[in-house]
This record gives sequence, structure tokens and C-alpha cells, in this order.
Amino acid sequence: MTAPADMNDFNNQVVEEFRANEGKVSGYFEGKNVLLLTTIGAKSGQERLSPLVYTRDGDRLVIAASMGGAPKNPAWFHNLVANPKVTVEVGTEKFEATATVIEDRAERDRLYAGMVAHAEGFAEYETKTTRLIPIVVLER
Repeated sequence: MTAPADMNDFNNQVVEEFRANEGKVSGYFEGKNVLLLTTIGAKSGQERLSPLVYTRDGDRLVIAASMGGAPKNPAWFHNLVANPKVTVEVGTEKFEATATVIEDRAERDRLYAGMVAHAEGFAEYETKTTRLIPIVVLER
């Protein structure tokens, strides 16, 4: 399934539904683990909110900077590299976390395989881009 053309409208609708339904969403993300990630803009210093699919690795939450297989990393990724202190919403819980980019290739590949197992679209994203899609873990 491809993402909608206007991502801002799409993301706003997902955020509204997420908050209205204790973290559950329908449509594009139905049946997937979804979290809301708030980063601080690397250039603007403004809060930026992104709904993302995630998996768990023990106590860590795992997200992929896939941007649907686009040739560049998403803005939220650049933001958390610049400012790794983030806010995460999962279900009805909201908490501060530290974002860490996984540099070890074997660990990155293991965690990315978990993303593919949870949401098959991640396999397609890898085939659409020449970049290595970064994996980020979020820890309290």
C-alpha cells in the first residue's frame, strides 16, 4: 500500500485518530503498532510530530527512518540526530525518551527484519532506495 500524496494532512488525521482511540488507528496503519514521536526541529527549534510504525526489542521501541523508500531520510530522523531527547506517545502513555541510531550493521539488520515481520511494507521500502534505511531505538 502506498502512502497518500499529502503527508501533512495524512499525518494530522492519524494523530487525531490515535489520540481519540487510545493509540489505535485504522486505514493505512490498521493492525500495526503506531507511536507518536515528537522531535525538536534541527533548524527551527520547533516541535515536530510524526506518527510511526514501531516494534519492540525488549524494553526498547524500534523505528525505521524509511520514508516509504524515498531516496533521503525523513526530517524527523535529522531532528533526532541533532536532538536525541524526544517525546513518545504509545497508547495513552506519554513519556520522554532518548533516541539512538543503531550503527552496528548486524544489530540494525536484525531490528529491521523485525520491522518487516511486523509490517511487510518495510521489505518493499528497502528495494525502492539505494540508501541503508536507518534504525533508531527509543529508550526511557
